[in-house]
Amino acid sequence: MKRLVVLTGAGVSAESGIKTFRDADGLWENYPVMEVASHTGFVRNPALVHKFYNERRRQLINCKPNAAHYGLAELENDYDVDIITQNVDNLHELAGSSRVLHLHGELMKVRSMRHEDRVYTLTPDNLETSVDTRDSYGDPVRPHIVFFEEAVPNITPASEIVRQADILVIIGTSLVVYPAAGLMYYARKGTPIYYIDPNPAQIPSDMQNVTVIAKPATVGVAELKEILTR
Repeated sequence: MKRLVVLTGAGVSAESGIKTFRDADGLWENYPVMEVASHTGFVRNPALVHKFYNERRRQLINCKPNAAHYGLAELENDYDVDIITQNVDNLHELAGSSRVLHLHGELMKVRSMRHEDRVYTLTPDNLETSVDTRDSYGDPVRPHIVFFEEAVPNITPASEIVRQADILVIIGTSLVVYPAAGLMYYARKGTPIYYIDPNPAQIPSDMQNVTVIAKPATVGVAELKEILTR
């Protein structure tokens, strides 16, 4: 079975009502991005950051996977599929994708501030955390999110997955957020690449075998499935 690797960005979840991470004026849900999504911001005002991610979780539980998420999950019937996502939502998992690697963390999880390997999944009935929240060891917790100014631990395993791809698919990303945008360069020479986005970025001239599908994720994934399952 061929290895299909899919890189997804905000565009794959936009049709589910998940707002884009950052808009043109540097705000995210009316908050200055660096105040709520950076290491410095968390150190300066952890209460604000906890409040912000509590709000994002409440928004997320009212959202459902869309046809793009479901379509990618269905491709597991014909391919060995890995999803590598920049998104912190859990919509790929809810749609049924079995292997999902989150580059920038997971909104529905928190982790110990003293032991990074202690990661905890929140439930819809227990979404909120604060500076006073402690785990069962008595340690304070923080959002399981990769803030600006922090390393991206999963970029190395992600690059290894892309190296193994027989087919690479890129969906809903502007190809400007690094290091995620650099992952496509790890694909082996000659690997077919499909890029789905309603406003696709300029493809670098050194990238070959790229098929651009200039459509929203739901429509583009349906077209991709037709191509790949002929």
